[in-house]
Amino acid sequence: MYKKTILFDLDGTLIDSTSAILEGFDAAFKAFNEPLRDHENIKALIGFPLDIAFEKLGVPKEKTNEYINAYRNVYQKIYIEQTFLLPLAKESVYEASLFADLAVVTTKSSKFSKPLLDYLGIGEYFKIIIGRDDVTHPKPNAEPILLALNRLNKNKENAFMVGDTHLDIQAALNASITPIAVSSGYEAKESLVKFNTLLFEDTYKAVCYLKNIL
Repeated sequence: MYKKTILFDLDGTLIDSTSAILEGFDAAFKAFNEPLRDHENIKALIGFPLDIAFEKLGVPKEKTNEYINAYRNVYQKIYIEQTFLLPLAKESVYEASLFADLAVVTTKSSKFSKPLLDYLGIGEYFKIIIGRDDVTHPKPNAEPILLALNRLNKNKENAFMVGDTHLDIQAALNASITPIAVSSGYEAKESLVKFNTLLFEDTYKAVCYLKNIL
């Protein structure tokens, strides 16, 4: 067991599944004869749990589960072939695995995340995957991070959360671990800068930094 622990977000941090996500949202709105939502608005919500994203797109709270089901009916058929590793993502995870215990903390379903990471060739590096279906309160709540640490049998000391949105930063702060932000994903660098946290251009640079600190 290593001294350090690194928790990784997925979308915008290690992977790009934009195409599959947009197709899933389009399918959900089509299923209920709703006008399609602007793709830029949807992309700005990637990282939020699906129920919250649909609410922010105007779906009444009591109907979000129906929309999520319609989304997943399509998404589960296409997400493997329409998801790609971000540049240097595989190198990032491999390098991190040499000096830290690794886990994924995502708002995606862990049911989808495990086979996806195996298909992309990086699943073996993660000891734990915590998804939306594993917790009651997703990021920015501390619960998924605390659950990951608990299952890894690790404490908060020398634990880091690497992610591309304010949800990752806030979840890390709420869990009293160190947030590491990357500007390679869905949230603008100008937005991330406001949190006065460590910020890197991509996950590989973040991992190299973590490798070299005590």
